[in-house]
Amino acid sequence: MSNRNDFVNSLKEMSEQDLKSRIEEDELRLKKLKFAHTVSPLENPMNIRDVRKDLARTKTELRKKQLGSKS
Repeated sequence: MSNRNDFVNSLKEMSEQDLKSRIEEDELRLKKLKFAHTVSPLENPMNIRDVRKDLARTKTELRKKQLGSKS
């Protein structure tokens, strides 16, 4: 639980550009994990879910920053 809070707090400190680059990296990592899982089963397939959720959290934080800066 603490790790998730640390992750969210670190996202809040990032700039929009940093968040965008983080999103690109996570999307690439998710694509690679899915491909690797298709070729041969991953030892821990829950990693896919974790990356997907981290990606969603990052996108949410980016959207909050974008809406906040327009107001």
